[in-house]
This record gives sequence, structure tokens and C-alpha cells, in this order.
Amino acid sequence: MTTFSHFSIFHGKFCTFSEKNELNQNNKTILPNGIKIISETIPYVKSFSLGFWFNVGSRDESAKNNGITHFIEHMLFKGTKKRTARKIADDIESFGGYLNAFTSKEHTCYYGRGLSEHIEKTFDVLSDMIQNPAFKPNEISKEASVVVDELNDINDNPEELIFDKFEESVFSGNSLSHPIIGTEKNIKGFSQFDLFSFVKEKYGFNRLLIAASGDVDHKQIVKLAQKYFTVDLGHSPIRRKAFPENLIIPKSETIEKEIQQVHAILGTTAQGYKNNSRINTAILNQVLGEGSSSRLFQSVREKNGIAYQINSFLNSFYDISTFGVYLSTNEKMLDKALTIISKELKKLRDTKISDRELSKAKESLKGGMLLSLESTSHRMTRMAQSELYFNRIKSTEEIIKSIEAVTSENILEAANHLLDENKFVKLIIKSKNVLLKSAA
Repeated sequence: MTTFSHFSIFHGKFCTFSEKNELNQNNKTILPNGIKIISETIPYVKSFSLGFWFNVGSRDESAKNNGITHFIEHMLFKGTKKRTARKIADDIESFGGYLNAFTSKEHTCYYGRGLSEHIEKTFDVLSDMIQNPAFKPNEISKEASVVVDELNDINDNPEELIFDKFEESVFSGNSLSHPIIGTEKNIKGFSQFDLFSFVKEKYGFNRLLIAASGDVDHKQIVKLAQKYFTVDLGHSPIRRKAFPENLIIPKSETIEKEIQQVHAILGTTAQGYKNNSRINTAILNQVLGEGSSSRLFQSVREKNGIAYQINSFLNSFYDISTFGVYLSTNEKMLDKALTIISKELKKLRDTKISDRELSKAKESLKGGMLLSLESTSHRMTRMAQSELYFNRIKSTEEIIKSIEAVTSENILEAANHLLDENKFVKLIIKSKNVLLKSAA
């Protein structure tokens, strides 16, 4: 049951709108300055997970400043007007807490964990980092070297690099094609002015979502937001160019690297979070290549012993997803592996899956979701992503109901829509020596 109420706090200074789900103990408040606060109280734990989510990521960048969102994420830990980088760490770790952050293509999250009695200290530190970054030139220079090292680690890891290159190819012409980490040229070129300008442009209060899960009190979090957010970050319009699902251009590409194995992705675009039929694709993905009982794992690895790594994937954004198959194997086995994969894709296009296989996929999907609810961090993340993508917190009951509603006919339709290899982007990373042998 959902009830709605209006209430005033701080001597009538702020008038807030609050939504409360009594069953799940979820609360939602939108402050007049645009900050959105959601929380979930779990009375049987003694800790909290607190996330400050900004609706900004590499999708909001241009080719010229690609990587700046991720770079700012690093720099916010490098000191504020009143805290050094060391003090930021000490203020949290001295209470046994944990502080970190991550950047995605659509969001940036700064988060902390700790015992419930220390939530105000974590809130204080995170809000200080966001409102009062120092962005000292000497720290920018040092951190640029660190981030370039991170970029080199990605380039040295074909398993990670291939997904960046795949999305670069699939989303060509759209800002979704930008790698989150950016380019070495951009990373080394960011100035203090660039960082402050981007924060001013993109870090508006209307883009900020505060999410908390665990032994938390919603009214306390609302009060902390009023107490510690004293700098007006203003309003930041969100302008993103949508990527139509049918815009993908089929192509094949090969990249040369000094590696031993061959890494390959073949895939396409699918429905994003905003499309309700995405759940069909999620179950198709489960059947095709999620887990050791999936069709690809059984046929490619177990029956034929070809590849150590073989799986399908569904990587989703608001309006679009990427869907496909990834594997790594040795040079001699690549063609055989691709042939087996093609046969498995054809089977899914031609024949409905059995009720037993459909039920197994549903149970696996539900089980993974429900097991994740044992972690306050996962719960906080689930709430935040639900709010960011759907403007509400989807209950587990609603999600389970949508999973249960999927039929074998839905899966057959999804397979015929998505598994046409003539519409795939195929990307292979091979050793330079392999390419030389092939040319010979």
C-alpha cells in the first residue's frame, strides 16, 4: 500500500513531498532545490550503505572532453577546501567505514558504508567532496598519470578492452560510443578550469539522487541533506541523443594485440530499460549464455572443450542495450567455436524452448535478484537505478511478476528479432602473429 503526505521540516524552511511504501519501508522525498532522497530501512542490520548518485556519465561528454566524468570522480577524492585527500580517507576509515565511487556511461556514484551511528560523518564527507572540490593543479597532474595507468591496464586486458571497442563500433556517431575512461590525450589535457566548468554544467541538484539502505532513518537523511548541502549547485538540463535500436550497421572488425588467445564478440542492439519487453531479452540471455547450465556453456565448453570463457551478455542503458556473445579461445578453435555458436542461435530462432528450460531460466533470474537483496550495497544500488530509470522504486514482487509473465512464445519472438547474424557486429582481437600466419 502506498500513501502520500506533505510535511514541513526545519521550521517551515523546506516544504517536501514524501512517498512511503509501508510494506517495504521505502521512502522518497524531493526537496525544493531538486535533490531527490530515497531510503529503505532494514531493522535487522547495524550498518548502512549510502550513495550520492549523479545522473551524469560518459554519455554526457563530447569527443573533446571524453573521460572528464571519470576523471572528476577520481579528483573529488583528492581534497576539498577543508579536507586533504588523507583526511577524507581518515575521516571515514577511523570509524571502520568504507568510501569509493564509480562512473558508468549514464551515472556517477559516490558511496560509503559503515556502522549506522556514523552515517552523519559519511554524509558530511561525501557532501563536502561534491560541493567543495579543490581541483589543485598539482593534484590534477598527478592523478592524470594514475588514470593513464588505469587506461593502460584496460588496453592490456583484451577481455575488458573488447567490450569498449564493441560499444564504440555499435554506437558509432553517438556519445554512447565514448569509453568511460576517455583517451590519453584528453586525460593529460584536463585543466582546473575544465573540471570546474564541467561540474558547474552537469552537477546540478536536479541530477542528484541520495540513496540509503540499512539501519537508516529517512527523516534523519532528509535533515542531513538540508544541513550539509549549503552550496547551491543549481539546475542542470539533461540533453541526451537517443540511439534507435534499428540504427546498428552490421560489420566485422579485427584488432591486433600482443596476446596469446583470440577474443571475440558478436552481437547487436536490444531494448533499453524503458522498454518493458527487455525482460524477454533478459530471459533469452539467461537461456543462451548465463551460467554453466546455459546452452553456450554446455555446447562450446562442456561438450567440445573449446573455450574457457563463453557467455552471452545484456548491457543496458535507458533507451538501448547491447546483446551478444563473448568468448576467448585459441586460434585453431575459433572457427569451430563460431560454428557451434551459430547452430545454437539457429536452434533458438527455429524452436520454442521447453517449459522446463523456461522455468529454470526464470528461477535463475529471480534467484540472483533475491540473493543480492542480502547486501545493503546491492539494495541501495537497486533502489537508485530503479529510481533513475523509472522514476520510482520497483518492488521485488513487481519484478518477479514480470519475469513470471514471460512465455516461450515471447522468447521465440525475441530470438528471431535479435539472433540474426546478418545484422551482427563482429569484433575479434587477435595476436599480431596470428594475423601474420593468416596472411602467409
